[in-house]
Amino acid sequence: MIDLHCHTTASDGTASPSGIVALAAELGLDALAITDHDTLAGYDEAAPHARRAGLDLICGVELSTRPHLTARTERPPSVHLLGYFLDAEPSAAFRHWLCSHQESRRARNLTLIARLQDLGVAIKLDEVEAIGGSLTGRPHFARILQQKGYVQSRQEAFDVYLADDAQAGVERAEPGLLEGIRRIVDGGGLASLAHPVRLEACDAAFLQKFLPALVDAGLQGLEVYHSDHTPQQTQSYAALAHEFGLVETGGSDFHGDNKPGVQLGTGRGPLALPLTVLENMRRIARVPAAIHKESTPCKTL
Repeated sequence: MIDLHCHTTASDGTASPSGIVALAAELGLDALAITDHDTLAGYDEAAPHARRAGLDLICGVELSTRPHLTARTERPPSVHLLGYFLDAEPSAAFRHWLCSHQESRRARNLTLIARLQDLGVAIKLDEVEAIGGSLTGRPHFARILQQKGYVQSRQEAFDVYLADDAQAGVERAEPGLLEGIRRIVDGGGLASLAHPVRLEACDAAFLQKFLPALVDAGLQGLEVYHSDHTPQQTQSYAALAHEFGLVETGGSDFHGDNKPGVQLGTGRGPLALPLTVLENMRRIARVPAAIHKESTPCKTL
């Protein structure tokens, strides 16, 4: 059994990088991909622990991107991309791009704090960063809002205060979807469209129109298996992957306590991906010969 989609405290998970490696070893996973949001810090910290545990640890990342505007007049919802670096470390150029990309998250947080305070919410950025650490994001704001009694749940925090169209909502500058694909591919990775069920439209008819441009840009995978997918959706996405020549990817999207009910490896119950999923990904992955194997972790996020 493997899990190719999970998050640590380096982004919005509650399990530390070393803790998630220990949990994977305890569960007997054959392989694990850490796919924190917009950072490789979780993987970097987990790598030595995985080597000691004998765990096949995959370097991954989940990028937040925006599709190009079409007939819409408003800003389209964010689309998530998974990047897997299967045969070599990400290039130094990709790491540098990730570090610079994270500056927009910090700028969004500063504006979000100001808007919350204007609404009479007693909150400071340093107390949010105390739990969010190097990659503070809206889930950490939600936790503070809940702790202080402004909301009863994480979902209410987003609905009332944090979503792009909520009272204090701040849209973050994000790279375009096609740019995100190209950055992953140019950095030596395999790009996969994450949890298609969360797209603005997730039916087969929409995806048949949506996917060709992504494939042309270098998309190689589709996250067929995910905790939020029904058996019928999984079957539909598998058929689409076959139609477009995309490799099937998948994982639990484990976030620890931030997503109760989603377990590492098994998701909400019957996930249990076989090792063949990873073997197929490695078989089709195209890693540029000139990839920079020597790179430095991003220290300031």
